[in-house]
Amino acid sequence: MEAPFTIVDLDRAPAQGTGPRDRDRVLIGVAAEPVDAVEGFDILLTGVSDPPRPWVGCADPYATARQLGGVVERRAAASVALVQVLRMGGGLSIPDRLVLESLAYSTLQGGADFRAWLASAPRRTPRPAETPVRLGREGSRLSITLDRPWVRNAFDAATRDALCEALQVAVADPSIGRVDLYGNGPAFCSGGDLSEFGTSRDPARAHLVRVHRSPGALLNRCAPRVTAHLHGACVGAGIELAAFAGRVVAAPDTVIRLPEIGMGLIPGAGGTASIPVRAGRERTAYLALSGVELSAGKALRWGLVDEVSAPVGVPQDSFLR
Repeated sequence: MEAPFTIVDLDRAPAQGTGPRDRDRVLIGVAAEPVDAVEGFDILLTGVSDPPRPWVGCADPYATARQLGGVVERRAAASVALVQVLRMGGGLSIPDRLVLESLAYSTLQGGADFRAWLASAPRRTPRPAETPVRLGREGSRLSITLDRPWVRNAFDAATRDALCEALQVAVADPSIGRVDLYGNGPAFCSGGDLSEFGTSRDPARAHLVRVHRSPGALLNRCAPRVTAHLHGACVGAGIELAAFAGRVVAAPDTVIRLPEIGMGLIPGAGGTASIPVRAGRERTAYLALSGVELSAGKALRWGLVDEVSAPVGVPQDSFLR
């Protein structure tokens, strides 16, 4: 079986786009310095620090390409699904991108890699919240706060449903001129609640629920009025949802990461729809395949956040009951 990835040395070979034989593999281009008119690659690596989009700068781009190739070999199904979703998503609306992502995510939930990850992962005890999301209203301003600080606001089904209810308020009420999204405690959101991973035995049903109850779709509808305030860990859903906001402000201690490929999955909270709009699909693919941590400063340079500043305190009063 052919390798599920191709590395092209653009310093030696002319740049060529993807062809039919590349549809089921990850295409990585490498150059000492960025070159112009490079299209069709899923990831572009260069030795230049802070290169222009869509390039990713790294100390040794050739070694990094080989490392990414190893990730793709170990998680071929998820890696190839990721770049296929990102490629196709460029021609779709945000709602359709969310459907496409969910279809791929549900397919991978039934895959051998995810089942193997589940079998090896330690069991975690659910630690639910009576009120996982709090709402506050002051005049035309609505504040929405993820409120499970004891699990760094891990995103479980109850949090998802409560966030959808909160965002529906913003979508339905035109008198709300500003929506501020916060996370209470040491982190904005540490990603999907691992205690719930694998509890759904019906991926097809899970797809329907994911599309019907989509915080990403609701955030997209009111995005120009939304400011997401990030701090601490912004992992998986934590950055995938925040990236839909019209404005994203990150505290200096913000750390961004997409860990899903290592689980045999792809981002499933809307990241393949939201992050490419801000950072481009090539950098999105790199972030997901590498699993690296992105600092607030680098996220600012990539356009994933709009401002880095001291964190604003989470509102503690005027909450709607």
